[in-house]
Amino acid sequence: MTVSVCIDRASTIDSPDDDSFHIWITAALRRCDREGHVDIKIVDSDEMQTLNQIYRQQNKPTNVLSFPVDLPDDVESDLLGDIALCGPVIESEAHLQNKPISHHWAHMTIHGCLHLLGYDHINESDAVTMESLETSLLQSLHIPNPYLEISQEITQS
Repeated sequence: MTVSVCIDRASTIDSPDDDSFHIWITAALRRCDREGHVDIKIVDSDEMQTLNQIYRQQNKPTNVLSFPVDLPDDVESDLLGDIALCGPVIESEAHLQNKPISHHWAHMTIHGCLHLLGYDHINESDAVTMESLETSLLQSLHIPNPYLEISQEITQS
């Protein structure tokens, strides 16, 4: 299986090393029986807010955006798409959710990769499917269920 990942660090915030991103993307692609190339860009809040405004009409930064490649059938490419990860938002969410930052980076990277593969969470049924796959992938990497942690935090508030 061929998996390649290219990381562009356009933000000064600390982010995981290239090997971690490669491990997380490879785990997601293997589980979905896919291979290919993924470009990741680590961005700051301002750039993510701009991307979110342009592509989702939401004028605020978000944690992750995915841009699946959409090429004509007769064009051969191993590119699956691009993932933008917002370091400041990911760090802030990890802190608010009281979870290790590296676990949240892994979750958001896998989440973004699954979007590249066509998974979504627009309706409840799709959300359950995607969250179940994310949870399983994260557990295979010895990372606890991120949704359980969020649910417990909400219940305790």
